[in-house]
Amino acid sequence: MMNKWVWIMTILTLSFLMATPAMGEEQDKFSREELLELSENFFQYLSAGEYDLAEELFAPEVQEMLPEGALKEMWENLTSDLGPLEEAKDYRVTMEGGYQMVYARCEFEKAEFKAKLAFSTEGKIIGFQLLPSSQVEYSTPDYVEEDKIIEREVVFGIPGWELPGTLTLPQGEGPFPALLLVHGSGSNDRDETLLANKPFRDLSWGLASRGIASLRYDKRTYVHGNKIEDLSQFTVEEEVIEDALAALEFLRSQEEINPQEVFILGHSLGGQLVPEIARRDGKVAGVIILAGPTRPLSEIVVEQTEYIFSLDGQIDEKEKEWLEEIKKGRDLLKNHELREDEIVPGLGSYASYWYDLEKRDPVAEARKLSCPLLILQGERDYQVTMVDFNNWKEGLSSQDNVTFKLYPRLNHLFAAGEGKSTPGEYQNPGHVDKQVIEDIAQWIKEISQAL
Repeated sequence: MMNKWVWIMTILTLSFLMATPAMGEEQDKFSREELLELSENFFQYLSAGEYDLAEELFAPEVQEMLPEGALKEMWENLTSDLGPLEEAKDYRVTMEGGYQMVYARCEFEKAEFKAKLAFSTEGKIIGFQLLPSSQVEYSTPDYVEEDKIIEREVVFGIPGWELPGTLTLPQGEGPFPALLLVHGSGSNDRDETLLANKPFRDLSWGLASRGIASLRYDKRTYVHGNKIEDLSQFTVEEEVIEDALAALEFLRSQEEINPQEVFILGHSLGGQLVPEIARRDGKVAGVIILAGPTRPLSEIVVEQTEYIFSLDGQIDEKEKEWLEEIKKGRDLLKNHELREDEIVPGLGSYASYWYDLEKRDPVAEARKLSCPLLILQGERDYQVTMVDFNNWKEGLSSQDNVTFKLYPRLNHLFAAGEGKSTPGEYQNPGHVDKQVIEDIAQWIKEISQAL
């Protein structure tokens, strides 16, 4: 299993990217040669144990997030498991979601990984991941009947912020009921790809095989990250809500879709926001929440980090130091002790983003809805846990328009597994469980028939 320090490094360095897209209109000002040189230097410094020099290549915002010695601790723990880094090679420069990215193949003594570095407009590292070197090709789930599916590439959205997406339709004559898919945190593509998993493609293809259309699309931060300039004013309104509202209207306008039978599904952060999106839209036929948080994101990040640190049975002193830095950021947010234009210690991103998200109350928004709600939870999910599921149940206990479903073997991506869920589980190719597909399809069809 991948060393837990790699996962913590991924979570924390990319928490800066999670809510802050790339800045400026000159993201491509660094040449391929310059980026390759910076990347080569980074791995040379790590291999030589020159961690101070390696840390200097990180953006100041990322350096503030990392406790002293964290990079050294991560790399030494990693190489104690995998052996020394023998060579970093096959460098490749790409542009993804407004960021310049450098990929490299890292050959350790005992294993091989693919490294991914994201660079700011100033040529500083703002993201560092190690991924399984051989990415598994997506395989079609056995519950999908491909001969019953038609897909059409579409473009929609707010002028200047148009987004590409995929309209997935059943074979046959419509109009069909349809489902809009709203992503979780991060700069997600339309499939909500995470390592070897593509849960939104699973949902779209599985539902189309059962007569239900869907729309999935690339997130604004994935497509237009380089156009977003004032990050201190960037919130989930711009990141998620505006585009979801536009997507609902676009979906209703398609001739194959019954506009009275358009539903919305949100996963993770999307699950937290879809009650508000549905209320503001005012016309959705039903709302589906998959692993939707009910608590402040800063609190959930603390909980996730504690969980990952404890997987080996202990939390050592360095991990405690790191955890305290994250808790410090959480407490500063809770007490509103940061200016909106300050970066949150241990968590990253501007305080304005966190303040905006944490003032939104998804359970209160759900109580305002008269349409049916379906709330699903995987019991093995360590990212959005049973605490959140029980908060939904308690907060909506008086509502007769809500259905709850719990799946004991499923994780955050609604894929099945055994034992404690771990971040390393996402390296393995998995699919949204067939029962989830069946339950969603049946629920949509029952509501559509009653309309």
